[in-house]
Amino acid sequence: MKPGPLATLFHPFETGDLALPRQGTRALFLGAEPGFRLPEGFGAQLALVQGFRPHVLGLEAAGHRVTHEVEGDGYDLALVLAGRHRGQNEGRIAEAVESTVPGGLIVVAGSTDDGIGSLRKRVAKLVDVEGALPKHHGVVFWFRRPDDPSALVALRPAPTLVDGRFRTAPGMFSHDRVDAGSRLLAQCLPDAAKGAAADFCSGWGYLAAELAAHTAGLASIDLYEADRASLQAAEANLNALAARPAFDFFWCDLASEKVERRYDLIVMNPPFHQGRASEPGIGQAMIKAAALALKPGGQLLMVANRGLPYAQPLKDAFKDVRELRSEGGFRVFAARK
Repeated sequence: MKPGPLATLFHPFETGDLALPRQGTRALFLGAEPGFRLPEGFGAQLALVQGFRPHVLGLEAAGHRVTHEVEGDGYDLALVLAGRHRGQNEGRIAEAVESTVPGGLIVVAGSTDDGIGSLRKRVAKLVDVEGALPKHHGVVFWFRRPDDPSALVALRPAPTLVDGRFRTAPGMFSHDRVDAGSRLLAQCLPDAAKGAAADFCSGWGYLAAELAAHTAGLASIDLYEADRASLQAAEANLNALAARPAFDFFWCDLASEKVERRYDLIVMNPPFHQGRASEPGIGQAMIKAAALALKPGGQLLMVANRGLPYAQPLKDAFKDVRELRSEGGFRVFAARK
């Protein structure tokens, strides 16, 4: 296990600051990621919860069963791996409290760069934090579920309403506004197109909704998204539209899972990082996936940050590539197969 929040999370069990859970106990692991290693003697049966498809595939490849939401309650222990998003972290703590028995142990760990210190302080205002340890550039802290967990449950953030019509939640990409790149791409959508379209990296459904509203002639729009919560939000947002083509929704890691259907048009605002550092390889993998999923003569419309090295991968994968717009740090490309 690489040093980092995953190792930090299990550190107090290794030092003896926390007793190892016995055989027959049940532990919930919220935000589970691949690469964790249980301390020797850790006897609890783990229930892993993760909604990010690449992490799910990695965990399953290691032999774990994973669900995208909590199944059941009455857990003796809850492990919470905190990330970059405050609202998502607070929501996981609320979920951990709801899912454990009174007096159940809740252990939370995260990186100092991601604000674990401030999360600990907020929780400490609501419940007695029994202990905390720094390790691997992070902090792990723990507390017990109180008999009355209402104050901790109230940490769960309320849903966000974007543009008065899109329901989102913290942890989703640009959950509090339509990002500038997607708005720019929406301005470049064709007035009319025939056949089947897809939105790769669809998020909570903004581009698919714009495509449905402004591009006439489409029979269907399929949405592909790696984050399960975002995909569920997109389904709810798009099914609320009065007039719409047929929609279908796919929880998919486009970088590693094959797209079976073929399309006349694909729109895409691909991610360029999973952590803090830029990872242009993600977008390059999405370009390859789009090229494979398009029919001969099909078109990709893609927006990207100006500084990312996507021009050459587009030229390598498509016979005709044009830059449609360059504005506000973004570029929109049209690529024909």
